[in-house]
Amino acid sequence: MALSGLEIFKLLPKTNCKECGQATCMAFAMQLAAGKAELDECPYVSDEAKAQLGEASAPPVRKVTIGAGDMAVTIGEETVLYRHEKRFENMPGLGVLITDQMDDGQVDTLLGQLKDMEFNYVGQDLRPRVAAIRAADGDKLAALAAKADEQAGAALVLISDDVAALKAAAEPLKDKKPLLYAATEANFDEVSALAKELEVPFAIKADSLEKLADLGQKAVDGDFKEVVLDPSSTTLGDVLKDQTLIRRAAIKKTFRPLGFPTIGFPCDMTDDKLQEAVFASTFIAKYAGIIILSDLDPARVLPLLYLGQNIYTDPQRPMQMDEGIYEINDPDADSPILVTTNFSLTYFTVSSEVEASKVPAWLCVMDVEGQSVLTAWAAGKFVADAIAPFLKKSGIEEKAPHKKLVIPGYVAQISGELEEELGDGWEVQVGVREAADIPKYLRQWSEN
Repeated sequence: MALSGLEIFKLLPKTNCKECGQATCMAFAMQLAAGKAELDECPYVSDEAKAQLGEASAPPVRKVTIGAGDMAVTIGEETVLYRHEKRFENMPGLGVLITDQMDDGQVDTLLGQLKDMEFNYVGQDLRPRVAAIRAADGDKLAALAAKADEQAGAALVLISDDVAALKAAAEPLKDKKPLLYAATEANFDEVSALAKELEVPFAIKADSLEKLADLGQKAVDGDFKEVVLDPSSTTLGDVLKDQTLIRRAAIKKTFRPLGFPTIGFPCDMTDDKLQEAVFASTFIAKYAGIIILSDLDPARVLPLLYLGQNIYTDPQRPMQMDEGIYEINDPDADSPILVTTNFSLTYFTVSSEVEASKVPAWLCVMDVEGQSVLTAWAAGKFVADAIAPFLKKSGIEEKAPHKKLVIPGYVAQISGELEEELGDGWEVQVGVREAADIPKYLRQWSEN
């Protein structure tokens, strides 16, 4: 049974040393109770407390990190079944399959894409990070893994049925934390022993959830924490069933043998690229931690990354910009002043259209707790008696003393009141409703 924060606090040393990263032992206890911290993060916890707390302090889905540096992928650490209950924690890592059947040109192309492919959307950099290397021969596996590390710095999944081949490839790169794939009924002891020796994560694979749970229990008994599960799903129905049951068992039942993140291989499920994208999107929506594709076609990768970002955005805390004045196209004292909210999507949509207009402008972004213009207006946060004090304190009058303000067209009704609140010669102009109309509006504004 899960312990409360107070129950956990009673078992902690109560030194408030802050070495765990929390301000107090009570704060650390609350993080443990929420499944957001590991007991090992406390350097002074007693053996007796460890024995009592044990698994009660671990998140229902263990955290696993694969790779190192900027390309590292952290998965798991999840505490809820449904996103709206709280939030999902770690966005899944997308990757590409590289095999010993590919020629050098194919490998170089895929690794080049993996290294260079990056998209920026609402202030977040999104990219694939994982290279899954499959080869039967140890020398080939090691050579391809070294190449993927050197050329792309990728987080590596090393795939082979031969434990010696896995060791040959993983040992030189153990500091990069490659994932060994996979431990099965036949070789669990050998693969898990190699993972312990090299201090790297490993995957467990079985052809049924019952067998997967049996192997998961062996991992729990062996005190392995960085484990990834593969239920060997072969159809879309299998994906939905297997991923849901694994997550439900971990979250609702605190069933530790299945309390690890999962990996999916849509690349092996179909030869149809569009169907592969459907499988991949299902893996993303239904909890998989790593998803391996057959190639990195941007037309398929980009929407998959956006889907992951959308699902893994905290629904209780919208993505938002810092409040302040943003300069676009090198504005001067005569440039127009625009005001909007700090909802990231609003900001990036508006700023990109202003930039496209080529008209220098000041964009004043007001903190409304990450809400859009209409939502913030309806909540009484983007209204005249709130906007006026923000503008006066922002310092925009010193940068653009003409005092002509453009407000979003959707809140035209506040223009008169805002003008009164601002006073002192301010003129409020009603802008456009749709962001796409901003360039034309600004060009006309600059001509007048």
